[in-house]
Amino acid sequence: MKPNQNKVIVVEGNHDKARIQSIFPDVDIVITNGREISVDTLQDLLHLNRTRGLVLMLDPDVPGEKIRKTVNDWVGPTEHVFLPKSMCTDRQKGKVGIEHAPLSEIKKALSVHVLNQTNQGSITNADLHTRGLIGQRDSSARRQKVCDALGIGLANGKTLLNKLNMFNIDLTTIDRVIE
Repeated sequence: MKPNQNKVIVVEGNHDKARIQSIFPDVDIVITNGREISVDTLQDLLHLNRTRGLVLMLDPDVPGEKIRKTVNDWVGPTEHVFLPKSMCTDRQKGKVGIEHAPLSEIKKALSVHVLNQTNQGSITNADLHTRGLIGQRDSSARRQKVCDALGIGLANGKTLLNKLNMFNIDLTTIDRVIE
């Protein structure tokens, strides 16, 4: 991993992501979509682990542990953050998940990993539009070419913008691919 690059947090779902971003709004977070983690997502995580490092904050249950194993088998060693199951349980609904943990505990658990993080990328929607990657009839095909060349999986315009910035891909690299 390169020095001074910010790690990416990996969670199971959108509620987990929203909870973490309410504390650390500028961190980059990848969602696994639970046990249904796709090969494209695993490829993204492999790339991110090599360039920035990953911090897994998954639910303290059997599916969460299976996801940890799947991710680590695919991408290699990662950092892990654990919260006790008792802290992550919604007593009324009987559900377990990071999204049920107190914000103070999430903050304490992640502070070591995410303090002073900022999104490194600076690509904007205007940059994508100028290069025909959004807002034009052939944008989808152009995005596909860029995604294939960069090995970042299929993406719509919004997802492409997020991935380019998360992976710290610069405009020069994109321009080379488009030519």
